[in-house]
Amino acid sequence: MNGRILYHDEDFTIIINSDRSEDNRVMVLETTDGKVSAVLTPALADKAGLTVQEELTEAIFRQKLNGAGITLHGADYLFYFTEEDKHILEQETVKGDLRQLTALDDVVFSEFQASASEQDLDDAYVELDHWAVFGSFDQHHLVCAASMYPWENAQIADIGVLTLTAYRGKGHARNVVRSISRYACKQGYEPQYRCQLDNYASTSLAKAAGLTLFGKWEVVSPESAN
Repeated sequence: MNGRILYHDEDFTIIINSDRSEDNRVMVLETTDGKVSAVLTPALADKAGLTVQEELTEAIFRQKLNGAGITLHGADYLFYFTEEDKHILEQETVKGDLRQLTALDDVVFSEFQASASEQDLDDAYVELDHWAVFGSFDQHHLVCAASMYPWENAQIADIGVLTLTAYRGKGHARNVVRSISRYACKQGYEPQYRCQLDNYASTSLAKAAGLTLFGKWEVVSPESAN
């Protein structure tokens, strides 16, 4: 949210920031208290005809984006641990047959991926070469894995998690998410859990893992006009 304030009232804020990557040249965040913040590059603000004015609403902002051919990707929910829940998390010990994975687990991880569908692999985006990877085992078989990668210029570590279909609903994902999140906290990172609004299983997992809904987050669509 660093940058020049183009508009601000108690419910809606627009920030102009030239230090935005191509993927994040427009971002909109609606927090659970109903407040909406948007950040975009100067070029896209000009393209949308956004100027300093006395009154501007979220609806007008979105109309201007649409009129300029600037489209947003479908929103994600954002979940984080509260400070109280983070303190509880940091005091926990590992439950079950669960550990951090390394490059030495390449064969085990390859077998795990081969047992998952292409759709699940794409949706979860869990990779062995990510910054941190944790896995849960059943009878020495890897059945659930989560990985994290830090965001650029932010102390945030984004979580992806995948559980093989036959092992869902048994607590593996909850324990893995909490374990990898505890690791991130100890490294000075804020664990972040994202999922699409209609992914009810993922939303349920976030809550079961002790995360709290922070808001809804949208970024510019890859197919959007520049």
